[in-house]
Amino acid sequence: MIKPGDAVVDLGTAPGGWLQVASELAGRNGFVVGVDLKAVKDLEAQNVSTIVGDIQDRGIARKIIESLGGKADVVLSDASPNLTGIWELDQERQISIAYSSAQIAFDVLRTGGSMVLKAFQGSSFDSLLSSLRGAFSSVDLFRPMATRKRSSEIYLVCRGFMPEGSFSREIQRSGRCQL
Repeated sequence: MIKPGDAVVDLGTAPGGWLQVASELAGRNGFVVGVDLKAVKDLEAQNVSTIVGDIQDRGIARKIIESLGGKADVVLSDASPNLTGIWELDQERQISIAYSSAQIAFDVLRTGGSMVLKAFQGSSFDSLLSSLRGAFSSVDLFRPMATRKRSSEIYLVCRGFMPEGSFSREIQRSGRCQL
């Protein structure tokens, strides 16, 4: 999904594993911006910068675009809330973070761009999936082999961003999305 020369955004970047892989894949002609509430250890890579910030803050998209110097080719979001152990609460909080990640992607992605987004399957998952299918030409589900069998964690692999898609227009009109 990440090609040499791509501009990449990594949301929920701590501790930095995806940031490092994205940096290597984008190469010296690409650039990667990581965003997290926590500071991330410097990778000492020329093509990486990080922003300490909240992905649920709508103003963060402007900072990302400034750091990239333009629109992104790929947005990655492995963001997750601190888990409470109360399944319904954890799932709703994670879906809320997924929606915030999608909002940022709609603000920073170029037309045709891609996104990989972590979500927890549950009562709000189908609504998120439907919304993303209105903003991307394809949305596939992926469960890594390392994920525990009982886990509800799944990744949505979204390709072909359409800024004029139905969900994208709703976000731009309202400034936020509803669960």
